[in-house]
Amino acid sequence: MYHMHVRVKMSAMNSSGPVAYIERSRAYYEAQGFAQAYRYAHFDSAPFTPMRQPLAASTVGLVTTASTYRRVSLEPRKIDSASTATTPQLYADDLSWDKQATHLEDINSFFPLTLLREFADQLKIGRLAPRFHCAATEYSHRMTMEKDAPEILRRLQEDQVDIALLVPL
Repeated sequence: MYHMHVRVKMSAMNSSGPVAYIERSRAYYEAQGFAQAYRYAHFDSAPFTPMRQPLAASTVGLVTTASTYRRVSLEPRKIDSASTATTPQLYADDLSWDKQATHLEDINSFFPLTLLREFADQLKIGRLAPRFHCAATEYSHRMTMEKDAPEILRRLQEDQVDIALLVPL
């Protein structure tokens, strides 16, 4: 009965409207038998830094939740970086996202590397950072705040990025 309730609840969310990620995540964790519902990170304020220079003079970095390597389910994800000089093969089948509404066949639909290269050529941005970075997407707020986010920031700073474009899948 318990699992049937979750199944009905999940199927009710499969419509052509917006994807209810928060409700879907809560139902998923409930179905797994977790005693507490998943808690999304919440901040009463977020830091804002005005741009120091025009976009046309800025280095733009790219951060994705996809990965540069194929991963088996439950294998810990790791922070990774790769060159923006070539178009990578990215993997995200192991992540939870609406696989009915989108796909990974067209990398430009979820990872705008080609567009950013064009913007650099057209001088709309100063330059594209030499590397893009893959966030580990762990479900631990503590690990994200204490380990993963600082590591991504360190790598962006190494690349002298002025603006980071976050593209979650």
